[in-house]
Formats: sequence, C-alpha cells, structure tokens
Amino acid sequence: MKRVRYTKFTGDLSSSFGLEDLMQALSDFLLDSGFNDPYSRFQEFNDQTLQNLREAIREALDSGELFDEEAQEKYEALSEDQVEELIDQIIQKMQEQNFINAEQPQEGQGQQGDGNAEARFEVTDKGMDFLGYKALRELLGPLGKSNFGRHDTRHEAAGVETNGSSKLYEFGDTLNLDLTATLSSVFAREGIASVVEGEENTPLNIQYSDLQVHQSDYQSSCATVVLLDCSHSMILYGEDRFTPAKRVAMALSHLIRTQFPGDTLNLVLFHDSAEEVPVSQLSRVKVGPHYTNTREGLRLAQRILAKQNKDMKQIVMITDGKPSALTLPDGRIYKNAFGLDPLVIEETLQEVSRCKRSNIMINTFMLANDFTLMQFVQTVSAMCRGKAYFTTPQTLGNYLLMDFMSRRMKTIH
Repeated sequence: MKRVRYTKFTGDLSSSFGLEDLMQALSDFLLDSGFNDPYSRFQEFNDQTLQNLREAIREALDSGELFDEEAQEKYEALSEDQVEELIDQIIQKMQEQNFINAEQPQEGQGQQGDGNAEARFEVTDKGMDFLGYKALRELLGPLGKSNFGRHDTRHEAAGVETNGSSKLYEFGDTLNLDLTATLSSVFAREGIASVVEGEENTPLNIQYSDLQVHQSDYQSSCATVVLLDCSHSMILYGEDRFTPAKRVAMALSHLIRTQFPGDTLNLVLFHDSAEEVPVSQLSRVKVGPHYTNTREGLRLAQRILAKQNKDMKQIVMITDGKPSALTLPDGRIYKNAFGLDPLVIEETLQEVSRCKRSNIMINTFMLANDFTLMQFVQTVSAMCRGKAYFTTPQTLGNYLLMDFMSRRMKTIH
C-alpha cells in the first residue's frame, strides 16, 4: 500500500503570511491624507511611489506583526540583498492578486525625459474594497449585533413578502393573490347557498372587485452623496481628521454594495471648488491649502442626485469648518476665513433651501465644537429636516453608519 508522508511547509517567506494582513498593516500608508503624524511609522512615505511602497513594506516586516516566531527568526537572518528580493516577491504577488497596479514612468511624445520620474502604483478596486471591508468591520465591531437589510419605511405595497394584511388589487400591483380573502368576497356577494346548492361544475363568478392581494412592507432605495471636506483645516491643529473620514466613506461604499444593492453612492470633494471622484480613487485624495466652498459642494451634489431615480435622496456632509469660500457668477472664488461671512453664509443657506425643495435630506457630521459652527449646522439640519451630529474623528464611523442603517422616516428630536 502506497503511503504519503506530509512534512511541514518550508516555502519562501513571502508565502508565510496573507496579503490581506499586509494590506491591513499598510492601510495608514495607502490612505495617507498628507498629515504629518510624528507617531506614524509611515510618516516619511507621503507619496504613492513604488520606492515608498518598498520602504513601507520593509517597515511592516520589521514590526514583527506579520510573521510567526519561526518565520520572524528566518526573516531576521536574511541579508540585505535577500530582504530586497523578498520585497520584490511580495510586490509581485500584490500585483498578481490585483491589490495594486504598478505604473512605470513614461516620457512624453516628442519630449526628452529627465530620467528622474519615479515608478508609481495605485490601489485597485479590489484593494479599496478590501480596505473598505476592514474599515466596516472595525467600525461596526464594537457595536454588537446589527440587523442588516434594506431600508424600511412606513408605507405598504403589494409584494411577495407578506405582513398578514390584504388589499384590493389595483393595476400595477404584484399579483400575489390572497385566495381566502378573494373567495370570501365572492361568497359575501353571491351568498354561500348558491355555491353549495348549485350544480357541481358551476364556475365561480369572480369579478375584478373581488380580487385581493397580499400586502408587504414597502422597502425603498436611496441615492446618497457623501460630501467630504478636504480643506486644509482637516489636518490642522495637530489632528488628522481626513483619514478617518476616508475610512468611513470606504466602509459606507462597501455597506451599500453588499447590503443595499439597489442604492447608489457618489463621492464629492469640496474645497475652493468641488468635484466628483470615484470611490476607487479615494486612497489618492489628500487635503491641500484650500478654503471651504460648501455651497459649490451642495450644488454639485444636487446635480448628481437629480439624475438618480430613487425614492429617497440624501447628502451626508462630513466637515470640520465653516463655509469660507464662494464661487462668484464670473467664476472667481471669493474667500474669507475670518468668522462667518454674511455673504457666504447667505448663499450657502439658499443652496440648502434648494435641497429642501428637491426633497433632499442633509445629514451633517461636524468634527468641531465651535459654537457659531454648531449654530450654522443646526440651521442647515432644521431647514432640510436632517440630522446634525457633533462628533470626533474617533467616533465618526459609528455615528454615520448607524444613521445610515436606521429608518429615515423616524423623527429625531
């Protein structure tokens, strides 16, 4: 009888840990927002070049968090050339498993390159999706059990999943007949005796008004625009507020795609102006020396939502500062960072009023506690019957995701 002897796997070190663990260890580097955190081990690698990726991988390997004890001893015994070869193998596997795409520098046509261009990389949709999944696990993990599902409303409709009640059939309803209620209507109109004492094969005279269909809870879809502030204040005052906001946007994207497949999510960045960016490009977004043009962000969000054929529409605005910029009719940017400028506030509130007329709810998450800012946010929420949360970067995810999964028809006092 042939016997097979199994021995312990002695493959290369690049196979001794999962790439998912590596992606999680590199998440701070991959989602860098331009904040100079002196406590971050990736503080010197603030650009997505392949050389910086190599250094970040080296930092993750040196930390001892990826290997077990035996593999860590083997890693520490490697020479410098062997470590470089190991990093090459890891990057190759990251590309093969579609976590990153490497971009080699290209010289422009008809131009002579200077030879200083660096090879770059970008996180793929799969990589962003994985980081979003991990962010969702981290944000919802401390909350305990959650009942995921589609968005419930107060309304009822004819459907397949019944709630025990019936209604008269109307044109367009799902023809999920309630036979008991339908026959009861026939017997009540014609009398039970005519049915029992009649001929054996006499058909029932069912009329249109007798048809009854089961009712189910009406569940609707929602179009969401995340309005993300990327002004310079998001990394000022010794605190990185932008990276937690990016993690929440990725987690919300993963939640919508997996649990609410009928919903849509768009991402809009607002600063001196505003632009829409794909969620897959969120890892590359950084803050800059910008002001806060809240009105322009609201205008772009309205144009996006106007194209969505959804029952519910909402704007989730994450910001830490007051409106301080305004796009004038001639295209110039009016800026005033001192106090609440009456012109900027008035134009911004007019845009909020347009959202209200379009039945767009605005939920605001303010990452600051200035009294005048709190008054402004409360005014916005009152105008659109939305919600206002004054939170911190550490608790932002819990508040936002719990609000998204709650019923939108509920009145908040």
